[in-house]
Amino acid sequence: MTLVSSSWAGAAPDQELDGIAVHRRGNRWTYPVAARAWYRERHDRHFDVVVEDLNKIPMATPVWVRGPVVLMVHHLFGASAFAAANPLVATATVLLEHALLPLYASVPVVAVSDSSAVEARRRTRHRDAVRVIHNGIPESAPPQHDDVARADTPEFLYIGRLQPYKRVDLLLQAMARLTQEHVEARLIVAGRGSEERALRRHAERLGIAHRVEFRGFVPEEEKFALMSRAWANVITSAKEGWGMSILDAATYGTPSIASDSPGLRDAVRDGQTGILVPHGNVTELAGAMRRIALDAELARVLGARARAYAQTFTWARAADAFEALLLTAARP
Repeated sequence: MTLVSSSWAGAAPDQELDGIAVHRRGNRWTYPVAARAWYRERHDRHFDVVVEDLNKIPMATPVWVRGPVVLMVHHLFGASAFAAANPLVATATVLLEHALLPLYASVPVVAVSDSSAVEARRRTRHRDAVRVIHNGIPESAPPQHDDVARADTPEFLYIGRLQPYKRVDLLLQAMARLTQEHVEARLIVAGRGSEERALRRHAERLGIAHRVEFRGFVPEEEKFALMSRAWANVITSAKEGWGMSILDAATYGTPSIASDSPGLRDAVRDGQTGILVPHGNVTELAGAMRRIALDAELARVLGARARAYAQTFTWARAADAFEALLLTAARP
């Protein structure tokens, strides 16, 4: 197996990791060109199959790869690009998606959720169904957490990047509603990004700075400690590929409140493993958080079901499905 990825400051350009030959070329802006140049330099090398892991801009691999290609889609941007990047970059992303995705109409396409699969098939104009292979959780999931000491005060958690399309501002507005209604609750925001300063100011304007704690980047051990304490994980993105934080939280018996948006609606079973709310509706979001804050037993029941549901998604299962797909694609 050979992995060609983008590089970063201080990274070794060539390295072997776990038996995988890793080659790092270009950066987040130049990678598509650098990866294609690397492939051309290996004109005498035969690959049974090439997997393009689509990240932002399609690389048009069916045009220049000699041999079978598989496209892996997490999510496509479309109009949501304008909430994630500046207008120039967003416009370029949308135009390139529109122009290049039809090039994949005849190659196998795999997506990480049903929502992404539907959009990928429509945007590539694929004649066949797009295969869905969900992301998973580690086989060594933590032990049953019935005895976990949840926070004494209802505690909500957002964990992820602080970017405009994540709409963490909706969560702050919902917290302000709970404060006005004298519902005791706290919010932990873990992560960093371009919106952090604006969100801190927003919390101050809403008068809830004393109820919101911005943790910044947290290491894995601290992240899971936060998940095990939280009464509910909350994610209000306009669009996701799948919503990994939902599964991560579920392994600790923590349910999620999420926007009813692509990707997130695939990871939450409404009323069973968590609560879905109309995206952008602060009233409904605050209502869902109120239900959890005022009913510890509801949080426990939803969390137990979320944990059982999450355990059906394993990386081993995903690997088996992907291996079968690659073997089929690589056959002459």
